[in-house]
Amino acid sequence: MIDLPKIETKRLAVKLTARAEKLVKQGHPWVFDNSIAKLNKEGQAGDLAILFDNRADKVYGIALYDPDSPIRLKVLSSTPATANEAFFKDKIQEAFKKRAKLLRTDTNSYRLLFGENDGFPGLIADVYDSVIVVKVYSAIWFPYLEMVLPHLLAISHTETMVLRLSRNVGKGNTYGLTDGQVIHGVLKNEVVTFVEHGVKFSANVIYGHKTGYFLDHRNNRKRVGELSRGKSVLDVFSYAGGFSVHALAGGAKEVVSLDISAQALEVAVQNGKLNPHKGTHKTMAIDAFVGLQQLIDEQQQFDIVVIDPPSFAKSAREVPTARNSYARLAQLGAQLTKRNGLLVLASCSSRVEAQVFFDICEAHIRKSNRTFNVEDKTYHDIDHPIGFSEGAYLKCGYYRLN
Repeated sequence: MIDLPKIETKRLAVKLTARAEKLVKQGHPWVFDNSIAKLNKEGQAGDLAILFDNRADKVYGIALYDPDSPIRLKVLSSTPATANEAFFKDKIQEAFKKRAKLLRTDTNSYRLLFGENDGFPGLIADVYDSVIVVKVYSAIWFPYLEMVLPHLLAISHTETMVLRLSRNVGKGNTYGLTDGQVIHGVLKNEVVTFVEHGVKFSANVIYGHKTGYFLDHRNNRKRVGELSRGKSVLDVFSYAGGFSVHALAGGAKEVVSLDISAQALEVAVQNGKLNPHKGTHKTMAIDAFVGLQQLIDEQQQFDIVVIDPPSFAKSAREVPTARNSYARLAQLGAQLTKRNGLLVLASCSSRVEAQVFFDICEAHIRKSNRTFNVEDKTYHDIDHPIGFSEGAYLKCGYYRLN
């Protein structure tokens, strides 16, 4: 492994408002700037905040100080602890154990660290076969990489480690580290092939979105694949063809991948070719709303329609627009689903709660004059555990239309 930066950090003494203190003691990992009641000195990114109880004046937790975020403190522990190598190693081992059941399947791709939900706020680690990709979403982690990264490498038994930096982190002081840097081993090809429940995919670990691929819909993709034999399938917002590829591998006779990005669709086509199949794979490079209406105008319908858009609500003010978008997609999707066909509607917007999302979908399927049976509602796979309410974002409804 390359020599990682050695960065000096300070210890900060912090007291929170009564409400924030209560939330942290209950396990919430975020403390906003307006919830800090006392701070003994100004901190830098990654300084260790020692949390003192307002009444007893005793330490009850530790957090990392982030001056660049309204979430000023990212909590590491809601009990007294020391942020040393042993502390991080234990947390990594705990995270790995949660994934044990998944790793007993024919799968060599998984999320090893899921940020706050695994006790590493602002840090993600995804494994693709023999490559582990670590993405830093907050500069608070730079002082601790030398303690964290070797243990991620060891426990995952990977040979190569790639560092990715979020856009906002990359704009600041990165201590000589760069986005897409190979910090351990040799990366023979930036496109890495991996297996997801027996189906082959690829991820560009240097330039791909996030860490190169979206692992969170694994179970839903597997399920759609199992239901696709002999069926026609429409995969909307297909990106690199997650649902499309499983459908083809599962025996679909025809799959249409629809995405606004022609480049992503090319990856979807190549991913499809990684697995033997006899189905036809078509692509549509077009805005989803425009493309769906076009298919309706052409009077096309499909046995299975999957609509899995990106997050529509990255801030609270975007929630009303997001709700309208989900409503429109449910109506359009219903019109494109055959009688006795399956409409699969998903959301990854954490600001739109699951029940709200499902209510919107069901109301607007009805507005399309279709009746339906709810076959299932699914949430997070085991490598995306939920440690606090805001950490839950993924929900997916399966609707059998009459």
